[in-house]
Amino acid sequence: MNKDAVLKTLNRILELELAGVVHYTHYALMVFGYNRMPIVDWLQKQADEGLVHARLAGELVTWLDGHPSLAIGPLLETHTHDIGDILRESLAHEVEALKAYYELLDLVKDKDVRLEDYARELIAAETAHQDAVNKMLRKPG
Repeated sequence: MNKDAVLKTLNRILELELAGVVHYTHYALMVFGYNRMPIVDWLQKQADEGLVHARLAGELVTWLDGHPSLAIGPLLETHTHDIGDILRESLAHEVEALKAYYELLDLVKDKDVRLEDYARELIAAETAHQDAVNKMLRKPG
């Protein structure tokens, strides 16, 4: 296993997850209208989950004797705050996170069971997020 590549990827994951915390927290503050409450609740839960994912990535970095990044991933924003735009921005962020988890899986597959299981678990979680956002973006009927 290429430990340096694994640490670099885990730090990228940490940065992306922290960016997700910021994104989802900001989005939750910017939702207006009569459907606000369930959307805000969902966004806040995504922010909370992102923080859990960031902490776990950081723990893995330190378990591997690395140094967790203090950086944060890219913060995309259209400044329109339409719920559709917010969801599309969320989807773009989830796509980037999913790529990073697949990159990690490629690096650790058949080399480290713990990291492989972690990557697979988070791939499943990020895929579920994408599915949820895609379903929210669909028109009824």
